[in-house]
Amino acid sequence: MVTVEQVRDALRAVKDPELNVNVIDLGLVYEIEVSDGGEVHVEMTLTSPGCPVGPEMLSDAHGVIEKLEGVTKANVELVWEPYWSPEKMDPRVRSLLWG
Repeated sequence: MVTVEQVRDALRAVKDPELNVNVIDLGLVYEIEVSDGGEVHVEMTLTSPGCPVGPEMLSDAHGVIEKLEGVTKANVELVWEPYWSPEKMDPRVRSLLWG
């Protein structure tokens, strides 16, 4: 059975191409749920509602999850609550990007 940690690790391959940072370290992934049957549900957001690469990132997230062994269905839901802010980023990444 696939685990939440395996999904999280897979999502590290999905990067915001404008910042070249993965969606986990950016703090864009809010929730990961894995059912006993292998269904994966992810709630994630974008850095802004007008993000031009948003559809690409959501599609990439869906794709990497579906490739995991044991996943029977992947659902990536775009959410806006809570609204993303730089404070959600991994502190190491935030300091590299903004000092």
